[in-house]
Amino acid sequence: MKRYLTKSRFKLGLECPTKLYYTNKKEYANQKKEDDFLEALAQGGFQVEELARLEYDGGTLVDGNPWDYDLLVEKTNELLKQENVIIYEPAFLYNNCFIRVDILVKKGNSIELIEVKAKSINSNDEYSILGKRGGLRSEWKAYLFDIAFQNYVMENAFSNWTIKPFLLLIDKSKTASEDGLNQKFKITSKSNNRTGIIVEEGTTKDDIGESILAKVPVETIISNIKYGVFKYDESLSFIEAISLFTEYYSKDIKINSPVNVKCKNCEFYTIYNDNLNSGYIECWTKQLNASKQIITNEPKVYEVGNFKPASRLIEEGIYLMKDITEDEITIVPKPNGLSLSERQWLQISKVKENDNTPYIDIDGLKLEMSSWKFPLHFIDFETSTVAIPFNKGKKPYEQIAFQFSHHKVLEDGSISHETEYINSEAGSFPNFDFLRNLKKSLSLDDGSIFKYSYHENTILNAIHEQLISSNEKDKEELIEFIQSISHSKKESAISWVGDRDMIDLCEMVKLYYYDPQTKGSNSIKAVLPAVLNRSKYLKNKYSKSIKEISLSSLNFDEYKVFIEFDENDKIISPYKSLPQLFDDWSEDELDSLMSDLEGIDNGGAALIAYSKLQFQEMNDAERLEIRKALLMYCELDTLAMVMIYEFFRESINY
Repeated sequence: MKRYLTKSRFKLGLECPTKLYYTNKKEYANQKKEDDFLEALAQGGFQVEELARLEYDGGTLVDGNPWDYDLLVEKTNELLKQENVIIYEPAFLYNNCFIRVDILVKKGNSIELIEVKAKSINSNDEYSILGKRGGLRSEWKAYLFDIAFQNYVMENAFSNWTIKPFLLLIDKSKTASEDGLNQKFKITSKSNNRTGIIVEEGTTKDDIGESILAKVPVETIISNIKYGVFKYDESLSFIEAISLFTEYYSKDIKINSPVNVKCKNCEFYTIYNDNLNSGYIECWTKQLNASKQIITNEPKVYEVGNFKPASRLIEEGIYLMKDITEDEITIVPKPNGLSLSERQWLQISKVKENDNTPYIDIDGLKLEMSSWKFPLHFIDFETSTVAIPFNKGKKPYEQIAFQFSHHKVLEDGSISHETEYINSEAGSFPNFDFLRNLKKSLSLDDGSIFKYSYHENTILNAIHEQLISSNEKDKEELIEFIQSISHSKKESAISWVGDRDMIDLCEMVKLYYYDPQTKGSNSIKAVLPAVLNRSKYLKNKYSKSIKEISLSSLNFDEYKVFIEFDENDKIISPYKSLPQLFDDWSEDELDSLMSDLEGIDNGGAALIAYSKLQFQEMNDAERLEIRKALLMYCELDTLAMVMIYEFFRESINY
């Protein structure tokens, strides 16, 4: 079978040319499973594609085996014999480059190449794609080089054509003019369509109301990419990249691209699978002429948290954290807690000194915790954003808050999973009901409220804006509640800081605690295993059943044990024992898959599960199973916060 450079492989090569050699090879581990359906399901990509087809109705779909390139091109060429035609997913082949176009509009030799994306744009913002200085904004590069590649293949396959390329995007400045717009495009497991979408029977262009899409001409940008005015990076021009990638990929030859800071997120990195090779280790050992042991065990410069000099140091030949000198960091102390620069040097110093012990600022923690008021409340939100709104008057990608969990801790140390909320009804807008239930949960006392990182505050700000433009009878009461437990974002027209403004437990970690086991990450899924492994108290307590430790739970039975140990007596993350939310995908894999998608601040597992709940044909048993799993995940999120709090409390009592 011929090896064609597709547009997805072209984009992969732009990220790192070496990856082209490792992709789709069974002998190499791939941490980032590729699943276009999951990505589109999470962000509404396939729904947007079907919406776009309605706006360009009357087209013909080129269907068939996606791997039978020649047949797809043959079907396309047959349709192109028509003088005027609209084609969905036409296929083109030129010089071992293969593409499929989302929508093509042909009028004689005048062609519109339309690339449909669920990515949003504000059509009122003239600097959405090009910055004020005229350069490409980084978040748009992948999309624009994608369509430039398509344009290149088409103009070479049909040199007599005049091609006008467009991006068809979600317009965040527009609102839905029809109720139930999202539900006209039903996500289903029973569709034979590649998109997995069933368009509501009888739906026409007139039924979708005013367009929420923006058609953006990109001909000038594509021309500038073609002639090297805009580059993906400084290593290759656009034409050079196509030529190099096509030749090497078709012959299955590795391109030895210099290692760089982007290697941190290489999907071919693994050190734990004895049955599969690691492309990352193979690449680094060869290019650095270093042993596998060094590459595997030695922390790299890019692992230092928020360390801007990392890219320059790698270019200068400094790859390992232990080789960073203090000259590279200007240490600026803070009055209370660790500053970013102090935290960076602490991380580097512990590597240099081979010191694996944690750092805990006991005095700082004591002072901070002395201001906390019992009972303590720990909350976590699960949220989603959808490209196509559910309700009339709502904008694309408005935040949807569908679930929360709430643990309460009393001064005597007793812990209860006090309340929770979930709305799994397909097609509903749950935000105001969500908020009423949260208010009911947190208004019985004036105890301190905790979040982990900024997500919950962001969501409350979003609901605040939605309430202002709503007609809810209790809107003033709900707005007052939001303002009491949060703070306004910087650009907000209304400024506030609540008397019970949520305390950020992640910020407490950053200020007063560092553990080398976290490898510089402050995510709760890195911090939780670290504190569990350090604390004899937590190990002893949570290796017993819920019943034995008198822990209240709304979703786990009394025999549930949260801490188990592997063969090396290391803690197995409590998340590993939860039911998987999507077939063979772990929560970590889903979070990794979703991490770059629009509007996702806190991972993708719950978002995927919520999207699954929008399946209309799902039976009650399946719906109940997903709902139950979501409740368990969210409960564990707030229990994890409680465990970190207990670790802090234990630490200051030494």
